[in-house]
Amino acid sequence: MLSGKAAVLTASTRGIGLAAARRLARHGARVLVSSRRQDHVDEAVSGLRAEGLEAWGIPCHVGRGPDREALVAEAVRLFGGVDILVSNAGVNPHAGGILDCPESAWDKLWEVNVKAAALLVGLVAPHMEKRGGGSIVLVSSVAGYRPSFPIGAYGVSKTALLGLTKALAGELAPLRIRVNCLAPGFIKTNFSSVLWEEDGLRRELEKGVAMGRLGEAEECAGVVAFLCSPDAAYITGETVGVNGGIDCRL
Repeated sequence: MLSGKAAVLTASTRGIGLAAARRLARHGARVLVSSRRQDHVDEAVSGLRAEGLEAWGIPCHVGRGPDREALVAEAVRLFGGVDILVSNAGVNPHAGGILDCPESAWDKLWEVNVKAAALLVGLVAPHMEKRGGGSIVLVSSVAGYRPSFPIGAYGVSKTALLGLTKALAGELAPLRIRVNCLAPGFIKTNFSSVLWEEDGLRRELEKGVAMGRLGEAEECAGVVAFLCSPDAAYITGETVGVNGGIDCRL
């Protein structure tokens, strides 16, 4: 389905990012994984290769311009270009009320969760155009539909990704580049562990999920693979929720 395609993924050494990298590689893509720590990159690449998958890795802090440029340059060096970008990096530096969120936290939320995604798209788009098109998946969150205490500021940054998806899809459609968005619900990852490690809190969360359970990273990975595949050739500007039936209306 994705044989020979070159995929770049941010924050892809654990959780949803790693699951997406694995699924893309199983469908034939060559994947370049990344995260801030070299040891996490090495561990992820080793694990993927142990499964017989084509994987490479590079450290990348998406909030830093030189790191973003190095990530894309490495993909071009390895693969000759880029066909797929999965922008999964995100941070949540503040827990509490929105009006209590310090300026430094707002800056970090914007730098990593929103601006870095837009600038990465700008770096890969020319390479995708040279290859006749491509597919981009931005990873938002159910919190983007329902920003609420104590992660309201984080949710607002994820709401921005819903709009960024629509805006980029319109701009890049003439280049045959599709841009879609994944909005996970409560998924069991290290990033969300504070929400599910304590049994009482997990049970409260599950009450708001129609399916009565939290999701797994692999359940997001299948949607990413579909959005990057020829089966989704006429889909762009859309956000797909993987949330077990949470009501998502802005």
